[in-house]
Amino acid sequence: MNIRGGVSTGAAAERRARVLFTACAWAVILAVASITLYMIANGLPAVLKIGWKEILFGRVWAPTAAEPKFGIFYVILASLAGTGLAVLLGVPAGILTAVYLAESGKPGAESVRQAVELLACIPSVIYGLLGVHLLSPLIYKLELRIFAGSDTHRFTGGANLLSASLVLAVMILPTVIHMSESAIRAVAPDIREASLALGASGVQTIFKVVLPAARPGITAAAALGVGRAAGEAMAITLVSGGSVNLPLPFESVRFLTTAIVGEMGYAQGVHRQVLFSIGLVLYLFIMGVNITLNRAVKKESGI
Repeated sequence: MNIRGGVSTGAAAERRARVLFTACAWAVILAVASITLYMIANGLPAVLKIGWKEILFGRVWAPTAAEPKFGIFYVILASLAGTGLAVLLGVPAGILTAVYLAESGKPGAESVRQAVELLACIPSVIYGLLGVHLLSPLIYKLELRIFAGSDTHRFTGGANLLSASLVLAVMILPTVIHMSESAIRAVAPDIREASLALGASGVQTIFKVVLPAARPGITAAAALGVGRAAGEAMAITLVSGGSVNLPLPFESVRFLTTAIVGEMGYAQGVHRQVLFSIGLVLYLFIMGVNITLNRAVKKESGI
C-alpha cells in the first residue's frame, strides 16, 4: 500500500477544504461590508442635505406637503418602545418555556416543542392577519373600557402600539425558546447534581444555578429576539395603525420598518432618500444592539 501517496492525497484534500472554508468566511464579511457601504451611500445624502438634527429630532413627518417635513423622532421612539415592550413580554415567556422543555422531561414537552417549531414556520403576514382579526378587536374592547367618555382620546380600533408589541412578542418566541433551550441543555450535569446534593430543590437549582450558568446563551437569544422584533415590517404594518404619534400604548404608531414599506413604492427625490436614511438608522440600531449584547456575552463567558 502506498502510504506516502495516501498521506499526500489527504493533505491536498485538507488544503482544499481550508480554502473553501476561508472563502465562505470572507464571503460573509464581504456581504456585511457591501450592505453597510450600500446603506451609508444611499442614506447619507438626505442627512447631508436636510441635516441630521432635522431628521432625527424633527417631530413632523409630512413628505408630500408644500413645505416637506422629514422628522422621524416619533418613528424612532415607536420602534424603540415597541421592540422593548415585545422583548419584555416575549423573552421571559420564552426562557420559562425553554426551562420546561429542557428540564421537565414530561411527555407533553414534545407537543410544546412541535408547537414552537410551527410558530417558527408561520409567515409574518399570517401573524399580521391574526393580529387584525383576533387581537385588535380585543384591544379595541379594552380601549373602549379604559377611555369610555373621553373627548380627547383618538380611538384606533385596536391598531396601536400595544397590539404591535404583542404580535412581536409572539413572533420572537421561537428564536428565544430554541436558543435558550440549547443553552440550558449545555450546562454540565455535574452542576445540577452538586446543587441538588447541597440540599437545593429542583426549582432553586434551575433559577439559582442552571439559568445563571446558561446566561451567555440566553443573552444571545435575547439579542436575536431584539433583531427579529426591530426588523419586522409586514405583520406590524397591519396592526400598528401607521400614524406618526408619540408612542403610547393605545396610540396608532409607525415603526421604522413600516415607514419604509408603506412609502417606498411611490417616494421620489428627497423623500426616497430620507427613506434610505431611515433604513440606515434601523441598520445602525440593530448593529449596535447586537454588538453590545455580544460584548456582554463575551464578558460573561470570559472570552
